[in-house]
Amino acid sequence: MENTTEKDLTNNNDAENTVTAENELQNEQHNSADSAENSHEGSKNGNSENPEELLKQELALANDKYIRLYSEFDNFRRRTAKEKIDLMNNGASDFFKMMLPVVDDFERALKSINDASDVDALKQGVDLIYTKFKNTLTAKGLKEMESKEQPFDADLHEAITQIPAPTADLKGKVVDELEKGYYLNDKVIRYAKVVVGN
Repeated sequence: MENTTEKDLTNNNDAENTVTAENELQNEQHNSADSAENSHEGSKNGNSENPEELLKQELALANDKYIRLYSEFDNFRRRTAKEKIDLMNNGASDFFKMMLPVVDDFERALKSINDASDVDALKQGVDLIYTKFKNTLTAKGLKEMESKEQPFDADLHEAITQIPAPTADLKGKVVDELEKGYYLNDKVIRYAKVVVGN
């Protein structure tokens, strides 16, 4: 009886060992299958992409950045062009606002010409309007060019004709001025038409 029991115990131990070994083998197979599946899914998800795919993605990103930058620049160009046009229009409107009082004075002078009996008073009124007009232009940067008896300068003067100099010191100088020249903010906007002595 004792022999049978020992045998049974030994068989039971062997059976338990076999079951444990089989379980361990199954666990190993299951783990290796899981790792293979994980690596396959990783390659699907892009963890181990090939260089060509990476380059395509980088190119797509660069194209996207370029399109955005081009759009921003185009918007900036349009905005600055609009601002420039607005600035020019507003600058002109400021100038005309300054000129309107002079126009009003001229209109009043024209109305009073018909009823005027005193020519001197009328002349003084016109002189006042002319002075106001010149002061308005000067305030905007317009300046008369001093040409008479100055040396002839082709950068400032346009010689209409030459005449013999009345005196020796007027030789090569402006003898007469037919049309005044003007600067606008120190830039010549109209050349003086002059007669030069030779």
